[in-house]
Order: sequence, then structure tokens, then C-alpha cells
Amino acid sequence: MSKFVDKLHKLTKSPAPAIGFQVAASKSKNPPMLFVAGLSGIDTAEVTNAVRSNADAGLILNSSFKPGNLKKTITAMGDIPLGVLIRGITEKRVSKVINSGCDFVVFDMQASSAVLREEKAGKFLLIEPYLDQGLVNAINDLDIDGVFINKGEDPFITVKHLVVCHRFNKLVNKPLMVILPSPITGVEIANLWKASIAGIVTPPTQPADTLAELKEAINTLSGQTKRRQDKANAVLPQYREYISAEEEEEEEI
Repeated sequence: MSKFVDKLHKLTKSPAPAIGFQVAASKSKNPPMLFVAGLSGIDTAEVTNAVRSNADAGLILNSSFKPGNLKKTITAMGDIPLGVLIRGITEKRVSKVINSGCDFVVFDMQASSAVLREEKAGKFLLIEPYLDQGLVNAINDLDIDGVFINKGEDPFITVKHLVVCHRFNKLVNKPLMVILPSPITGVEIANLWKASIAGIVTPPTQPADTLAELKEAINTLSGQTKRRQDKANAVLPQYREYISAEEEEEEEI
């Protein structure tokens, strides 16, 4: 299994409650939210910064990266899983990217459907905030591990962004992550976490101190209010009891 997908499962899947009189299990060491360092795929310094910040994963956001550089980046990342963002990619290039050894891929809706058949890497769909509700609902039928939301170019998290996150959380039963165009504050990270966002992706070429600050902001979420609900509960239909017309007539008689 993809290392990044495994981290995501540990984060989003709640352990089963203990039965009987048992000693309470120790608190999970999983982070409250995953921290993904965005990479350009051409700067070796940013890889070093991602490793030093103890990122949960790295994601190459430059679609024009060279396969040779990809293999070097995978090696430099060590045990940290590396993903690649691919847009409108052909079946041949899908296989080439995945066979390079990357841990997961993030693809848009213009990518070849062949990517859905791949099993060597984690699979994530990139969607835009304005995606039609009907298409959003259909995402649940795809064989993917999660969804990345492309936040847009705004330099900060707006109320509209949070509404979009809450909307997608109600419609999609898969983990949600957000790709950021710029660094954000600890308050904004907390707001995304409360909207059930499972992880954030930073912009490329961020200095080490900025990555460290974002990582620390995520770690402090552990002491705050828990995210509002599990994904499984969000998609369960509500039960409502109905009385037939004949039963109503009998009651009136």
C-alpha cells in the first residue's frame, strides 16, 4: 500500500471502542492533520527543507517535471512518501510516472481513465471548488483514495473556502485535502481542520522556517476541539418514519 494512503487511513479511521473492562489505550500518535510539502521538482534545497520539517509527504506540483529528476527526488526524500500532480496525462505517461517509484499521484478529470486501474501507487483526484454537485456525488463511485481541492489564488482562507470544504465533506465520503497557493496562519489551519480537511499542501520553494511554523501550527490542533464528525456519519441517510394513508384513515375511524 502507498505510505501516504496508509498515513491517511490511520488519521481518518477511528479505532473500534474497547469492549468490557479494559485499560484505556494510549492516545494515538497520529497527527491531527497531514502536512504535505509542495515541491517544484527542480530545487534540491526545497527537498532538504521538507525533510527537516518532518513533512508527512511531498508533492511535486510542477506538471513539466523531468522523470530523471523525479527519481532523484524520491531518493532524497528518504522514508517520506513522494507524490506527483499530473494534469491531462496520457495512459503512457501515467504508467511511466507510476513506474518511476512515486508513492501516490494526484490527477485532474482530464487525465486518462487508465490511471484508475493502477495499483502500485495511491490515487487522488484534483477538483475545483466550483465543481457541479452532481459530479461531486459521482466521485464516491471512483476507485480512488481521496480528493485534493485546488483552493485557488486567494492569499488567505475566506469564509467561502470554508463553506466549500463543508459542502464537499457532506457530499464526498473520501478524505479531503487542500492545495494552498500561499502559506496560511495557525487560525486558518484550525478552521480547515474543523471543516474536516485531512491535510494541506504548501506552495513550493518555502523556506525551512515557514514549513516548521506550519508544522507546529498543525501539532497544536491536538489540544483544540475535535473535528465535528466522521466521514462515515456524514454520508448516512437520515431515517424517517412515514405513516401510510390507509393507516391514517384507520386511526381516524
